[in-house]
Amino acid sequence: MVQVHKRSAPARKAARRPATPRQAAARKSPLDALLDPDLFKALCDPTRVSLLACLAKCGRACSVGEVAECCRVDLSVVSRHLSQLADAGVLGSTKQGRTVFYRVRFTGLSDKLRALADAIDACCPDGACGEGRGKGGCCG
Repeated sequence: MVQVHKRSAPARKAARRPATPRQAAARKSPLDALLDPDLFKALCDPTRVSLLACLAKCGRACSVGEVAECCRVDLSVVSRHLSQLADAGVLGSTKQGRTVFYRVRFTGLSDKLRALADAIDACCPDGACGEGRGKGGCCG
């Protein structure tokens, strides 16, 4: 009688991992869709990050003029920065007459970042994530 050995969950998980970066690049995963270049491009500028922080701490929709008071940048530059953050889905905007108001899309932004963190954790090889991080997977 031949005994069949079942692999443990970590062994099965490791067996499914691509052996090379080329194989990994060819395999699609949720991480591919979540690594949004537009989001990272919008968040890579220190002035945009500062404006986002200002709006988030304010907690309400603010006009471009109000937000411009947060930094030492021209009003037109602030307007372009806020528009880029809105295009990336970080901010929402409404227009009242000639005035544009921007607000942080808290739920959308936190959902995107949380999903990205979860997808990164899911890629984590056994034991490499550190203790107590992540939910489920190897980091559980």
